[in-house]
Amino acid sequence: MRYWLMKSEPSAYSIDDLARDGREIWDGVRNYQARNYLREMQEGDLAFFYHSNAKPPGVAGLMRIVKGDVADPTQFDPESKYFDPRSTPENPRWQTVEVEFVEKFPRLVPLSELREEFSEAELPLLKRGFRLSVLPLDEEVAKKLLALAKNRS
Repeated sequence: MRYWLMKSEPSAYSIDDLARDGREIWDGVRNYQARNYLREMQEGDLAFFYHSNAKPPGVAGLMRIVKGDVADPTQFDPESKYFDPRSTPENPRWQTVEVEFVEKFPRLVPLSELREEFSEAELPLLKRGFRLSVLPLDEEVAKKLLALAKNRS
């Protein structure tokens, strides 16, 4: 099993939305490196749900990868802002995953606390200007992050 961090603006899709929906396709990723990470994900992997562009931004919960190698349906929809005219159902350019809700943490672990607890090498999210919406996490970082979310107030 591997660990990931996946970012979403809560105004677009939040941990509460995932809790309500139960399962959802993680669509709309249009960065090649993030897409490549999505391609690496396997059923059973865990991902931390990070609320970006929020006040405050931070880690809000946990989700599980339930299906990998899913063609992102928004690439085929001309009405979608994620439409890609060069992508076809026979040769999709954008793959994603389906995720399921695991838990909302008792508290948001804010970015300010992440900066106190982790180095940029441990958690690249902390680097100034870091914009990638999907990134892998080392197991030690994931376990520490989970402990922070559950044990501090």
